[in-house]
Amino acid sequence: MFIGDFMRLRNLKNKEEIIEKSDYIVNDIYSNCGNWSSVFNNNNPICLEIGMGFGKFISSLAISNNNINYIGLEKLDNVMARAIKKIGDKKISNLKLIRDNALNIDKIFDGEIDVLYLNFSDPWPKKRQENRRLTSFDFLEKYDKIFYEDAKIIMKTDNYNLFVYSLKSLSKYGYYFEELSFDLHNDEDIDEVLKNPTTEYEDKFIEKNRQIYYVVAIKKKKIIQNQYNLL
Repeated sequence: MFIGDFMRLRNLKNKEEIIEKSDYIVNDIYSNCGNWSSVFNNNNPICLEIGMGFGKFISSLAISNNNINYIGLEKLDNVMARAIKKIGDKKISNLKLIRDNALNIDKIFDGEIDVLYLNFSDPWPKKRQENRRLTSFDFLEKYDKIFYEDAKIIMKTDNYNLFVYSLKSLSKYGYYFEELSFDLHNDEDIDEVLKNPTTEYEDKFIEKNRQIYYVVAIKKKKIIQNQYNLL
């Protein structure tokens, strides 16, 4: 969901208390950089969603895959508190939540992430806002530092212009496309497993039969290393 939509939400008066009492929240995130396996007390793969919204997507993945660790990042306290309330009393040991700005992603993780999910990110449509887009070169460079092996980004959006921009940006940066769809939920060539879980925002679009754009983008570790050597 876009930042503007979240900002219009009614403010939760007890949001600080909800966040403070949650077992899912990790507070000392910078001190865990490079050592997130210790947060989960295992060496399982770690997947990250930037802009997790109300948490349906990331919590559903965690429940379905208990051999994989999941982290949801959200910068707005009001949204994070609502996500915690929606998760409720579920005990999901392989799920953690962090509050921070995506701009700091390369200070939070260091060679630890297996998959990065970008779901319905803010398109920042104006040209002067390009560097805020989560698939801009500024962010792609930050992501180089966070991946464990090959970089893998899975993106869904309803915004055609953002999708086309992202395909161009990812391709120029050395990614290739493992899966690609311009109408995910009506695409018979995409495995049904890959279409789920959905986000809250996505569910509304499906009801209206709106197109969802989808890409799985991969960049080999060797390419990442070569780019660092050129710096």
